[in-house]
Amino acid sequence: MRRGWENARLFARLNPLLVIGTAMFVVVALFGLIGSQFANASLAKPGTTPLDLPPSGEYPLGTDSIGRDLLSVVMIATSPTLKVGLVAGAIGLGVGIVLGFVGGYYGGILDNLFKGSADILITVPVLLILVVIAVSLPGAVSVNMQALIIAGVAWMWPTRTIRAQVLTMRERPYVDVAKLSGYSGSEIIFKELLPNLLPYLAASFVTAVALSILATIGMDALGLGPQNDPTLGNTIYWAIFFSAPLRGLWWWWTPPIVLLGLIFVGLYLVSAGLDKVANPRLRRVG
Repeated sequence: MRRGWENARLFARLNPLLVIGTAMFVVVALFGLIGSQFANASLAKPGTTPLDLPPSGEYPLGTDSIGRDLLSVVMIATSPTLKVGLVAGAIGLGVGIVLGFVGGYYGGILDNLFKGSADILITVPVLLILVVIAVSLPGAVSVNMQALIIAGVAWMWPTRTIRAQVLTMRERPYVDVAKLSGYSGSEIIFKELLPNLLPYLAASFVTAVALSILATIGMDALGLGPQNDPTLGNTIYWAIFFSAPLRGLWWWWTPPIVLLGLIFVGLYLVSAGLDKVANPRLRRVG
């Protein structure tokens, strides 16, 4: 037990960015998970509180112009926002891993198809693609649907970057040794290439989650996100819709922005810490 604590302290000293970033993200995630269990869901519905009250003992974060308790709103809204980012980032990275490894290792027609598709779609503004998809769907957009929509554009950058890594790795001597040992292409990918890219893939996942959350905010700010489920993005949307910044209702838009800031800073620190693990030139000893 003591040895485990000593190892944890050594790791924290060698990679403080990863530890601090993970702690920040976990705190926000726990705020959403635990808060959603204790929050009064009825107070997060319109018309249940007086309008535009500043923070007080009864309403710690005040109320908005729709008649909602903002503490209940942000507690309930945090988890769906993180869910969209995690699900969209995981799906986007998963597709990028498959396309990047298959195209980068085998090359040929498949590689040209995957690379060409990613290159063409990257030139189109992501928000424009999201808007076109969202307005084309019948009915209201749900949290799960929003995650799938964003996942549809989250695979392009991972595909390009992973393919570039695989193109360099497939020329390494250990890959030639694996071929001489009778390994098939799939065995080389799973046994040789993938394990060596795990730290890089972890950093890519963190980046994909951050970009997915950013895309979520973009959709919500345009009123194209979930309308029936509170999210941090549509909380900001309603604050802008009712001119809260101009009316001095700082307690309406500040909490979601602070939470989003903690999320992005935490993910940035995690990504920087993982990059330190993946890149030997950034490692320090002692």
